[in-house]
Amino acid sequence: MDPHSGDTSNSNGQCTASTKSTNGIYHEKQMKELCALHALNNLFQDRQAFTKKDLDDICVSLSPDHFINPHRSMLGLGNYDVNVIMAALQKKDCGTVWFDKRKKISILVFENIKGFILNIPTDYKWGLLRLPFKRKHWIAINKIDDLYYNLDSKLDAPELIGHEQQLLSYLSEQLESREKELLLVVTSDVEQTASWRKHDCDESD
Repeated sequence: MDPHSGDTSNSNGQCTASTKSTNGIYHEKQMKELCALHALNNLFQDRQAFTKKDLDDICVSLSPDHFINPHRSMLGLGNYDVNVIMAALQKKDCGTVWFDKRKKISILVFENIKGFILNIPTDYKWGLLRLPFKRKHWIAINKIDDLYYNLDSKLDAPELIGHEQQLLSYLSEQLESREKELLLVVTSDVEQTASWRKHDCDESD
């Protein structure tokens, strides 16, 4: 099977939605409630970065004594929480930083940030029925060939954001919503030294 097309699921726990390679960009598309898995694989541009089994194993390791695991959907469809994402990134020697929305986006040092994961509210559906409440959705944003792309698994294809200035505007607009949060993905060294941010500028809004 073409690794960039079709739904896949195997005994190794690989459970991946249809994917599309656009201008060489790897893009997993939404399957079940696996947006966290898609965001991680889209971030690393690697279908094999993580599998559903990897994330399920992390859930168990985080709460080994819980019959109903609090870090995922009780139906086993995904819906992984931020603790799972952070633990998964640690396995890739990456750290994570919740961006303080009271600060200006301009304090970020983009060359020291590997990528971004947005947490946004999304409509909840049961079949074709749209239910009157929201749930959270994970979206990866990454720099590929000097341009930033929105790699949302619900998009038909990667969405071009542009260069650093366009990304600043995009993130600022997204974070105007009280319901949206931004997770910075950095190396462990950058996390420890806090070199993902500028220290010589006014941080207040």
